Amino acid sequence: MTVQLPVANAAQVRRYARTLFRRHPRALAAALALHAFAAIAGLAAPRLLGELVQAVQDGTTRLTVDKVAVAIAVFVLAQSVLTRYARLVSFRLGERVLAELREEFVRRVLALPLSTVERAGTGDLLTRTSRDVDALARTVRFAVPETLIALVTTVLTLGALALVGPLVALPCLVAVPILWASTRWYLRRAPAGYLRENAAYSDVNEGLAETVEGARTVEALRLLRQRVRRTDGDIGRSFAAERYTLWLRSVWFPTAEISYVIPTVATLLVGGLLYTHHLASLGQVTAATLYVQQLIDPVDRLLSWLDELQVGGASLARLLGVSSDEPERPAKPLPGNGNGRELVATGVRYSYVDGRDVVRGIDLAVRPGERLAMVGPSGAGKSTLGRLLAGIHPPRAGSVTVGGVPLASLPLAERRRRVALVTQEHHVFVGTVADNVALPRPDATEAEIRAALRAVDALGWVDALPAGLSTVVGSGGETLTPAQAQQLALARLVLADPHTLVLDEATSLIDPRAARHLERSLGAVLAGRTVIAIAHRLHTAHDADRVAVVADGRITELGPHTDLVAADGDYAALWSSWHGKP
Repeated sequence: MTVQLPVANAAQVRRYARTLFRRHPRALAAALALHAFAAIAGLAAPRLLGELVQAVQDGTTRLTVDKVAVAIAVFVLAQSVLTRYARLVSFRLGERVLAELREEFVRRVLALPLSTVERAGTGDLLTRTSRDVDALARTVRFAVPETLIALVTTVLTLGALALVGPLVALPCLVAVPILWASTRWYLRRAPAGYLRENAAYSDVNEGLAETVEGARTVEALRLLRQRVRRTDGDIGRSFAAERYTLWLRSVWFPTAEISYVIPTVATLLVGGLLYTHHLASLGQVTAATLYVQQLIDPVDRLLSWLDELQVGGASLARLLGVSSDEPERPAKPLPGNGNGRELVATGVRYSYVDGRDVVRGIDLAVRPGERLAMVGPSGAGKSTLGRLLAGIHPPRAGSVTVGGVPLASLPLAERRRRVALVTQEHHVFVGTVADNVALPRPDATEAEIRAALRAVDALGWVDALPAGLSTVVGSGGETLTPAQAQQLALARLVLADPHTLVLDEATSLIDPRAARHLERSLGAVLAGRTVIAIAHRLHTAHDADRVAVVADGRITELGPHTDLVAADGDYAALWSSWHGKP
């Protein structure tokens, strides 16, 4: 099983649900009031029918019967109108609450530390953003309003039944122990069962995503059988989890349905005995039986939607759990006001798996305005170190400071204003070219956007697009090459204007001549900024002020290009290999 994001506990879910509905007190009060009036209108018919039966026994006229029939028709019509508007208000409230839930979930996801997402993988997050959101949508749209209707109707019907006569109302209580025991048994097991079911589904998604994304590797290494076994195992666990929740329902629902029949039969039997002993009238027995029969529908709906509420509660717990992770441990505060630009790493260690450091005891001071190149073999820890210097990951030990202030302790917006990371992974969002470039500064003018594109040598091909800056790109729009998409990502950085850039092979998808030209353009535009470039192309190192050679999670050499070549160490060997020398 894969590592998954946290899940909120029951107390957090209840607290959040109360908070959501407290934001709309008027709408909630209106919905409850309308449902109450609708339920009251629906209670009139059984009472009137009971009185009519009693009147017929005592002797009555046709006019009385007609009046009762008209009264019943009026109450039924009133109930229909009130129910219509009660449902309308409830569904509107549900849609409003659902919209807020979705917006908050998006904010929570975007605020997640990247390290948290990387540890959990994409499968769990994908399941939460799709399956869990859909399940919660059904709960908020239908289960909550229907539960409110059923609950209000049940309470008022029981009240009306008690008003008919306490003695004829007592037989319906025979179902309470059965319902209480079976529902308690179910509720003690259902939440954990549905959480396990959703978690198993996340594992299925994660495994399939890994297989599809790594299809070429699977084929090259002949891992088909292993991936099939992994998928079969995930599906097997998902099947077992769903079978468990199905078993819970198959026990609970029949038991609950049996309890519906017993009160009706008990009311008729006990009511008959009361009538024969002159302890209740025929009208009371009739009204009580009709009320008990009328209770079946709201109680049945209440229990049916209670199951849906468990599904929704499990989904809400998973959605809330996205932000329930332990906050990234801030580094120990150091003297400084954060206004400086010097980036300093002191004794930095980091591990993805406990006990296996991939970065070991890094000490590095990057001067403001310096161009530092980090080179080394694949898997040496360059990208991890770059993420630590950009504040993506907090160090396991040691500190990374900017201006003397721990980088990980700064608010995310402030952190990105100071230090930004751009990698070889990039994304083109659906929208215009201008929208894509202006993401870090939505208020940027057209002149500023064009200047940013010019800085990364992208203005020429952007102007050549059908609508220039207004050309729609992304899914369904104009297709961009990987190099063009990466130039847009770099243009965003120019517009964001951080004082320190960490470029993790940022020009790797552009051909060498274009990359060389792009780096010269960046060099001219980013004068005075600190640039940390992680690259395999050593011409980047040649142009840098200093070069850091990373091997086995450590900086083994540090200095200017010429000095390192003269030292005839690891860097000199890399440089010779780059130029094809033995």
